[in-house]
Amino acid sequence: MRSVVLDTETTGLNAGLGDRIIELGGIEVLSRRVTGNHFHRYINPERESEVGALKVHGITHEFLQDKPKFREIVAEFLDYIRGAELVIHNAAFDVEFLNLELGRLGLPPIETHCSGVVDSLKLARELHPGKKNSLDALCERYEVDHAHRTLHGALLDAALLAEVYLAMTRGQDSLAIELDRPRPALGTPTATQDERPRLIVFLPSAEELAEHARLLADIEAENKTQCVWGRFETVVEMLDRV
Repeated sequence: MRSVVLDTETTGLNAGLGDRIIELGGIEVLSRRVTGNHFHRYINPERESEVGALKVHGITHEFLQDKPKFREIVAEFLDYIRGAELVIHNAAFDVEFLNLELGRLGLPPIETHCSGVVDSLKLARELHPGKKNSLDALCERYEVDHAHRTLHGALLDAALLAEVYLAMTRGQDSLAIELDRPRPALGTPTATQDERPRLIVFLPSAEELAEHARLLADIEAENKTQCVWGRFETVVEMLDRV
């Protein structure tokens, strides 16, 4: 299975209102291994970025002036993703931008050039309902180093997402390994039974017991009622006498 983890940066959030792609980044994953065959292009969008978008990615209009336009890199890009499964975080956003760019050139939508699109955000929400599932949050959850991510970048974000996605989908591999592991014969002690450490109990000293009693007395005096701990100790003493 060949996958391409893909990300884009754009001039703004509204593809339907004319915002354009300014950066494309792709990370190839083959048989669940990052291959090093990356795709990365800056693109001249022929318009300026919105102020909010510029704060996110930091890619200025001046920097993009001498970069190729989308029509100049589209053939190379489609060759790179052809037949692959695309993994995109919040896929609907990037797919809309890509399809509008392709549509301007009279080309079919991105889904016809690849084997399918996986939305890693949807997958993360299914795995971690009710939790934050942004790329930064997932990096922290799966212990992927993202300290260098001070600004968004298509290739950087695709590389981080590749690590996160492999971690998120690793459970199936673990299950397969578990099933392949030989089972011990009946009556054979397991490693857990053999290696369970002896429970160590540390008994309190006389000074610690006195300090504990003083603390409970202070709590009871302040609240004008017996502590639950005290009631528990009374019950234990009664049971000891039986």
